[in-house]
Amino acid sequence: MSDHRLDARRMLCPMPVIRTQQAIEQLEAGDILTVLCTDPGAIHDIPAWCRVNGHEILRIEEQDREINISIRVGEE
Repeated sequence: MSDHRLDARRMLCPMPVIRTQQAIEQLEAGDILTVLCTDPGAIHDIPAWCRVNGHEILRIEEQDREINISIRVGEE
């Protein structure tokens, strides 16, 4: 298991979800991906995408205008 970060700040929908998908395709099951974003829609879009694709949301934190979403990569 390893930790990874994706900087999707200043990207608008649907780019944070697309970049999250691309990043997760490169990771192994059990890895943790933290997505940094500023698009408020990502707070709903990324968790919805994760539910559909079998990944687990570990934490969602909002501070000022930045959102950090931590995801545990699921099995394929």
